[in-house]
Amino acid sequence: MNDGMLSVFQQGLSLLFSFDPDVWAIIAVSFSVSMRAMALTLVPCILMGFGLAVTRFPGRHAVISLCQTLQAIPTVVVGLITYLLLFRQGVLGDLRWLFSQNAMVMAQVMLAAPVLISLSYGAFSSGDWRAWETARTLGASRARAFLTLCHELRAPLLVAIIAAFSRIITEVGASMLVGGNIHNLTRNIPTAIALETSKGEFAQAAALGIVLLILALMINFSLSSLRTQQESLRRG
Repeated sequence: MNDGMLSVFQQGLSLLFSFDPDVWAIIAVSFSVSMRAMALTLVPCILMGFGLAVTRFPGRHAVISLCQTLQAIPTVVVGLITYLLLFRQGVLGDLRWLFSQNAMVMAQVMLAAPVLISLSYGAFSSGDWRAWETARTLGASRARAFLTLCHELRAPLLVAIIAAFSRIITEVGASMLVGGNIHNLTRNIPTAIALETSKGEFAQAAALGIVLLILALMINFSLSSLRTQQESLRRG
């Protein structure tokens, strides 16, 4: 690492640990939007994954294939779709959400949903259903049996949740299109990094990059731990 890079890195750390209001406002927007998107998608999408695993209906395989395909859709395409829905002449134009956090949440919901549905479907399809059968035999309601099954499959379901969250917390295309990168309103970590780098202001970009790096390390560590736990449960 040369002196220039080291200096930028030090400045970034200084902004973080001095609790620079601009930097932490951006971090707050990013996590607020992504957590709201996850809160909206979590339960419905896991239930949809469960439904796809246990029911048979015409077009089921097409729905599964669609969800799996949508996992890889570019974020800018999702942003474009959301923009077309929300602009003044769009279907949802009356909501006046364009260039707001609500628009960003909507786009991130569309990004997270396919990941959650596909991975939770995989978890339920390959999971051990003895917990469900035992709970039902003992007189538990379907809802109670479902919660018991989710507890038994907590490792793969947590993998699905973490994967969906990592997909949306780092996306830039959709947020830029529908959020507008407005200071103290819709500027999140990825869009701020893109803006500051284009301006040649690297200190703030470095500070936000450090946050994403720490988050990526935490996510990868969590995924590795969960996969190890899952493999241990299978061997057990």
